[in-house]
Order: sequence, then C-alpha cells, then structure tokens
Amino acid sequence: MNFIKAFLMVAIAVFTIPAGAHQDPDQSGYIQVDGGKIWYRMNGLEHLGKTPAIIAMHGGPGGTHRGLMPYVELSDTYPVILYDQLGNGMSAKFVDDPSDRSTWTVEHFVKEISQIREALGLDEVIIAGHSWGGTLSAEYAVKNEEGLRAAIFGSPLISTPQWVADNREWISQMPKRYQDAINKHEAAGTFDDPEYRDAERAFYDRHMCHSGCVDRGFRDNAKGGNRDMYQTMWGPSEFTANGTLADYDISPQLHTVEVPVLMICGEFDEAAPKSCKKFADMVPDATNVVVPQAGHAILSEEKDMVVSTIRNFLAKKLK
Repeated sequence: MNFIKAFLMVAIAVFTIPAGAHQDPDQSGYIQVDGGKIWYRMNGLEHLGKTPAIIAMHGGPGGTHRGLMPYVELSDTYPVILYDQLGNGMSAKFVDDPSDRSTWTVEHFVKEISQIREALGLDEVIIAGHSWGGTLSAEYAVKNEEGLRAAIFGSPLISTPQWVADNREWISQMPKRYQDAINKHEAAGTFDDPEYRDAERAFYDRHMCHSGCVDRGFRDNAKGGNRDMYQTMWGPSEFTANGTLADYDISPQLHTVEVPVLMICGEFDEAAPKSCKKFADMVPDATNVVVPQAGHAILSEEKDMVVSTIRNFLAKKLK
C-alpha cells in the first residue's frame, strides 16, 4: 500500500498540538465498503507512514466510535483511526439497502478493516478493539496480514459460550431476587418486563460500570447505535446471547497469532478475567492486564490507566 494516497484524499493543514481525547480530527470522511460507506476520523496525521496506524473497532454489535475516544490521546505518537461500522452512528445513513442484513456478519466487519487500510494507504497497523471490537481485533489478528504489528484485545468477546458461562457465574453472586427475575423472564422470553430490566441494571452496575462510569462528554450530540443489529447478532442483554453470535468462538485459532497481543479487561468485567487470562495464554506473545475495580467499561472507568497501559505495551513491543 502507498501511504501517500491518504494525503491526496483531502487537502488539510496539519498543526502540531497536544493530543487529547476531545481533539477534533485532522482528517475525516467516508470509505466505500461492501454494502455502503463507513465514516472515519483520523488524528495524528503527521505520523502517517512513520509509525504504525492504530485502527480502533467499537463494541456492540451496533455501537459507535464514541466509546473509543480516549484512543485519540495516542495520536501524539501514532495515527489513530476511529470509525463507525456500517449501519451504525455516522455510517447509518450510508447503507445501500437498509433492509439488507446480509452484512451483519463477522466476516463483513472484519473485511471493513482491510478496506480501511486500502483506502487510507496504511502499510503498518495496530488493531485495537473493545468488546465486540475485540472480536474483530482477534479475527483480524489470526489472519496475520502483512503489515500487522500488534493487536489489542480490550474486554473481548472471544467465545460466546464462555462469555455466557462467565456471566451466569456473575449472576449467581447477585441477590436472589435478581437471579429469580432473570431466570423467570428469560424462560418466558419477556425481556422487556420492568422486573427483568431492573435486574439487568443491577447487573450492569456491578459488571459494566463497577466503580462508576465517568461521563467525559464523548457521546454529547452523537449519532446513536443500532439496537436492532445488537439484538439480531447478540441478544436482549449482555448476559443473554440468542442471536447469530450464539455459537461464536475464535479461541481455537488464537495460537496462530504472530504479533504481540495486549489482553486487557476489568476485575469485574463481563469478559471475565479468568477467561481473558486463559485466552491470552493461547497466544504465543500476549501480555495480560486486569484493571482493578473496573467492570466492562474500562475506558470510561479507568481511562488514564488503560491508555497508559496501551502506550507502554506498544512502546515495548514495537522497538
């Protein structure tokens, strides 16, 4: 790939300013992918072709890039690309056929990464993802594409059966009234019942935002995600998977990853620490980090620690 193409896409002025998570993009636009166009933003344009570019994949399925805004802080060293996957956020209005769900597959969203690389001329990349984005990071890592330098698996979905089992164990530690409500309404399929949603909120208070998620304004005036995609591919809640990903499992392929991997999750994460360690141990060169007193939303709860951990990992592994 020729990185000069990226400079020809738009005419911009580049200013050297301290990187911050609220920083406006140096460059943004749309990239053609199968089924439509996706919106992206890039910071750290001055580093393009000098250091590997970080491509960060958001969670969901059906989320947006806003939860990954802390990655922009790394643009003082690396080009950082955030984007909304097809059908979500800033990319929602650019689907060729809104009624077509054939793109709602792991394969499609992994291919988007290659299409971003091609469009922006990214010779060397670091892939990073959180939750469902961690799935895409793992899927791309096992491909061992030319120019891939490192991968970050943030609180990743690696195996749906393991995820469900881990979260059933978390549920077993909740007060009995919540356990009973979850079991009753899952058996009846009444996921919108207030009793079920109350139990769901109690679960999230412990395992999504264990110490309290910090609102830094990253989602202010933001385009929303795609709830229909989430429910179709995953299910009605974080701990119930009855969608197309119900049998998903990339773990048998993790031993083939040839680049350094950072596995990072929270102490009370939905992506349970014991399973993250198990999966990290399957990768030949993996660093496993657990964020104390954090749930699944590690970038919201412990932004500084997570960004610092990623920065130090890359500095060490990309010498």
